[in-house]
Amino acid sequence: MKNLWISIKFTLAMCVVLFVGYVLVLRLVAWVASPNDGEAALVEYNGKVVGAANVGQAFTDSVYFWGRPSNVDYNGGGSGGSNKATTNPEYLAQVEERVDAFLAAHPYLSREEVPAEMVTASGSGLDPDISPRGAEVQIRRVAEARGMSVEEVKRIVDSVTEGPWLGLFGTSKVNVLKLNVALDTAQNK
Repeated sequence: MKNLWISIKFTLAMCVVLFVGYVLVLRLVAWVASPNDGEAALVEYNGKVVGAANVGQAFTDSVYFWGRPSNVDYNGGGSGGSNKATTNPEYLAQVEERVDAFLAAHPYLSREEVPAEMVTASGSGLDPDISPRGAEVQIRRVAEARGMSVEEVKRIVDSVTEGPWLGLFGTSKVNVLKLNVALDTAQNK
């Protein structure tokens, strides 16, 4: 009975130590390795928080750049993909609908010029970034909708384009929320 009591105490002690230790290690890594000390990067416009830079949002108006589609309707409470294979007929039909809708808004593009990321959802469904190419194909639409020059909109896109982390890790990306806020700020000056 003495060994049983020692085993129970040891098990409880290890549960507490490992649970607390694991959480503390994760917080430490987030604090050291991520911007904003592991907290959400809130984006403000006119003194009001308009979203978190690390969670995608739905932009559908022609005056805004659009992000990747979401299979979870951009619900930050739970992420997830469609779990459908790229050969699934339902998935292919959904992608075709997205391509047709994208081309309707961007009639100057051909089917081959539509970036795959603009018609396929990410694994999380919350991807806040698009590639510079994904932004580039939308510049003309946004410029026309806002009454701005293509060059002016391109300068704004270039100003918010982020390169790979430390110049080595990842790829260049454009945060859609930050880009749209930068557009609104530039136009409302």
